[in-house]
Amino acid sequence: MSNLYSQEIIEESVLRTENVDVYYGSHKAVAGVNLEIPKHNAIAFIGPSGCGKSTILRCFNRMNDLVASAKIHGKITFRGKNIYSNNIDPVKLRTSIGMVFQKPNPFPKSIYENIAWGARINGYKGNMNDLVEQSLKKAALWDEVKDKLRQSGLALSGGQQQRLCIARTIAIQPEVILMDEPCSALDPISTLKVEESIHELKRNYTIIIVTHNMQQASRVSDYTAFFNAKSIEGGSGKLGYLVEYDRTENIFQNPVEQATQEYVSGRFG
Repeated sequence: MSNLYSQEIIEESVLRTENVDVYYGSHKAVAGVNLEIPKHNAIAFIGPSGCGKSTILRCFNRMNDLVASAKIHGKITFRGKNIYSNNIDPVKLRTSIGMVFQKPNPFPKSIYENIAWGARINGYKGNMNDLVEQSLKKAALWDEVKDKLRQSGLALSGGQQQRLCIARTIAIQPEVILMDEPCSALDPISTLKVEESIHELKRNYTIIIVTHNMQQASRVSDYTAFFNAKSIEGGSGKLGYLVEYDRTENIFQNPVEQATQEYVSGRFG
């Protein structure tokens, strides 16, 4: 079980994990993850089901706090501060590290209020109309909805709803945006629009995306982390771990580990 990441990753790190283990009750779900997430890049987490991709992703903004049995060992730092310290407010943390979920979940409000609501409750004092417009533009949705901002967000198509959720996340002005399989429920055209949004967003944000789509990972990410899982001897369940982490072109064209090569070439099993 190796935790490899390239020495080329020397850009400014915004997030770092050090020997992170994740437990659900007495079951260790993920072991020994070491990662550095460079600023203003897109990072893809790939690997088979049950290998810990989403579990690690949810550690970055403490969404696992909502699971009573979850425990985190090791250290995760954001801007050099341990995010699991007692003096860190997880609700405030999530304004800096936003999240887009697998299934679009717009609020039952107007398109405008979907964007404005979170910013308003977080004390935004600027021009709200400008914030709504800019957030929708960054999510590649403005041209499609600019004439129907007072209509319900629930009336949009699935792909538009997902981009609305991205815009809603942008509006709270985070530094990092986590995406947990954001395109798994979308058609190819909607998927392409979300991917276009990711390319635009990483100019100003750090993006971490969990995806089962190898082509998507190769298209949108600058770095890729490959996770795998192994059966636990004498017990039930699987243990997830980080196999290899490097620039995306190296992971897909010249990986170090045989398991990585087998996975990205479709021979994994």
